[in-house]
Amino acid sequence: MRIEKTITLAVKRFFTEKSLPEPDSSLIQLQKTRKEFEGDLTLVVFPLVRLMKMSPAEAGLVLGNYLKELPGISDFNVIKGFVNLVVKSSYWIDFVNESAGDSNYGYHEYTVDRETVLVEFSSPNTNKPLHLGHIRNNLLGNSLTRIFEANGKDVKKVNLVNDRGIHICKTMLAWEKWGNNMRPVDAGKKGDHFVGDLYVMFEKAYRNEIERMVEKGMNEEEARREASLIKEAREMLRKWEAGDPAVVELWNKMNGWVYEGFDVTYERLGVSFDKIYYESDTYHKGKEIVGEGLKKGLLIKKEDGSIWADLTHRGLDEKLLLRSDGTSVYITQDLGTAVMRQEDYNAGKMYYVVGNEQDYHFRALSLILEELGYAWAQNIEHISYGMVELPSGKMKSREGKVVDADNLIDEMIQTAGKLSEELGKLEGLSCEEKESIVRVIGMGALKYFILKVDPKKNMIFNPEESIDFNGNTGPFIQYTHARIRSLLKKAEQTGIVANSAGAADFQLSKKETGVSALLHEFPQVVAEAGKTCSPAIIANLIYELAREYNQFYHDHPVLKEENCDIRNYRIHLSTLTGEVIKKGMALLGIEVPDRM
Repeated sequence: MRIEKTITLAVKRFFTEKSLPEPDSSLIQLQKTRKEFEGDLTLVVFPLVRLMKMSPAEAGLVLGNYLKELPGISDFNVIKGFVNLVVKSSYWIDFVNESAGDSNYGYHEYTVDRETVLVEFSSPNTNKPLHLGHIRNNLLGNSLTRIFEANGKDVKKVNLVNDRGIHICKTMLAWEKWGNNMRPVDAGKKGDHFVGDLYVMFEKAYRNEIERMVEKGMNEEEARREASLIKEAREMLRKWEAGDPAVVELWNKMNGWVYEGFDVTYERLGVSFDKIYYESDTYHKGKEIVGEGLKKGLLIKKEDGSIWADLTHRGLDEKLLLRSDGTSVYITQDLGTAVMRQEDYNAGKMYYVVGNEQDYHFRALSLILEELGYAWAQNIEHISYGMVELPSGKMKSREGKVVDADNLIDEMIQTAGKLSEELGKLEGLSCEEKESIVRVIGMGALKYFILKVDPKKNMIFNPEESIDFNGNTGPFIQYTHARIRSLLKKAEQTGIVANSAGAADFQLSKKETGVSALLHEFPQVVAEAGKTCSPAIIANLIYELAREYNQFYHDHPVLKEENCDIRNYRIHLSTLTGEVIKKGMALLGIEVPDRM
């Protein structure tokens, strides 16, 4: 039994024995002891003093003396209403020895009736390639699906491709005007890059036309509306929605180029999906839902023919669902997508990984679905994350001032290779092995740097800081894993087999206890990451574990330790550390090499 559960049960037993009201489990709060105090686990006394009718100091002393009698507790101290408990070395030793061989350690066991959860992420537009902002979205979404699975959920990964609208028609019109019937292969470009360049070309020509019209005396707002290029794009959109064969054929062809490009980038990121939805399909369903809601009197139709949802009684305002000309808006297709997905998967939870600028949108989406009678709408959760900026500032897609995902991946791998060569970490490897390890290091650096930041926070991505074999980086953690694998391989080659530590009658050092305690936290951290939708919690535990292990490794012999029990324990400690690092990094979508 884990020590936390033992302590919780003991506290309840104490109240029973003293004929005191038994506290609810939520009142028995255990946390990691702060580093400046002696101890491993801290019991917070304040929630219990009312039931004990004592001061915090008195209650802490009484509870501390009681808990000290537990088999796993050796000592305690009380600091201002906090009971700091010292866990016995024997507990840590038994835990490490037992867990080192548990392939499922840290993960929740699957059950036949496990809850299905759906995670939408990526959601690209087909008018441009994926960029740094998309990388954060994809890495966050992919990691969360792994974390939910580790917590026993049946996860479905879905993508919603924004494949329709005026922005798509801009690229189509640019190809007709300036594409010269070229294909991506003719230009030597990936399809998404080829189409993205057309979008930038359109926006540049559009801005130039607006500037000329303003110079002739028209105000800018009117110029943006009356420019011939935007009128042509709108006409193309009208033809597409009317099913014009030529326009639809061009739309299919250009979107096909983009999808081929996306697939290459997704593969490089290690991202895949169970199903991809397309707005060109889901907006039809959305319009049907809106029409049904209007018939039932759940929505309102204004004089100009537009249809709205009145959410003022829910703390929001009125939300447009269909324009006066009958065309849909973003939330229309999101209504359709949500209903289609629920019909497909009957999910207990529906997560949307989308930037924080859409907080209002998803609040409105959930409320509108509730108003329309979909009870499962309460299970919608927006995983809101902050923006990614560069040291030089924000990115601008329309101006082509973005960090392209493919270019960034290339840069990370090249930098990893250069630094690894300089540090001599690729010596003795074949060209194929070097290429594989450099890719793993480069991608690990990119993924870890992004995922170690709390998703809710804005972040600045600095490629130079991300690739470092020291500090809170992916390569540092990967190197620690490789060091452990090297140690264990050497043990195997020399015939050293780690058996149980027997009576475990030796005292652990502070470093050994520190590593053991961090390993002990792993299952709780995986659970907490699932509850809070934050891979950063796992990333920072794994870094702390790698740092603590390296300090232990520096101070303590492992294979050369003469005491067999201690040596066996240290081998098990190394084995479990390597396994937890590998599992934790896998939850972030990061590979760890066996040698570096």
